[in-house]
Amino acid sequence: MAPSASSEFNSRGTTVFDVRELQLEHDDAAAASVNRVGRRAYAVEAELIGFDGIPGLQESVDDMRGQPLRWLGAVAGGGQIAAFVAWQSPAEDNIVDIDRVCVDPEWFRCGLASRLIRHLLSDLAPSGDAHVSTGADNSPAISLYEHLGFSRIGTTEPVPGLHMAHFLLRRTQQ
Repeated sequence: MAPSASSEFNSRGTTVFDVRELQLEHDDAAAASVNRVGRRAYAVEAELIGFDGIPGLQESVDDMRGQPLRWLGAVAGGGQIAAFVAWQSPAEDNIVDIDRVCVDPEWFRCGLASRLIRHLLSDLAPSGDAHVSTGADNSPAISLYEHLGFSRIGTTEPVPGLHMAHFLLRRTQQ
């Protein structure tokens, strides 16, 4: 799909994105946009992994806002949220828990997920190990996490028919 008419372009004709924290608790439009992007992204993942019970597919804006998460978005010039990552800040175990990484299908293969994760891990959560999970058959996400240096640490089946692959990026000394 083509970018929206409100997107800004650089001299090469590619869309310029601002990476910034999103304040979903105070911004109804951003919260609705994040929810919409998440549903679109999770619909693609559901097809890839053959499981349509992904919680984000049914999550309301209020439920999403109720999560103890911080949000980072890739925002086009017109304010369109194209992708986001949500995470929990390190607790006493010093592990950054990346709860969700979603890219609107319109913006797949533009490097937004890797850009957001790199920004998160270098600027917003620069210390501690990082953990992320995805559907075990979601090969694009698995490739992304491995490319970013994450190692697969296991696979679980939290509900019948859903196999989750878990990844860890070690950034602390053992």
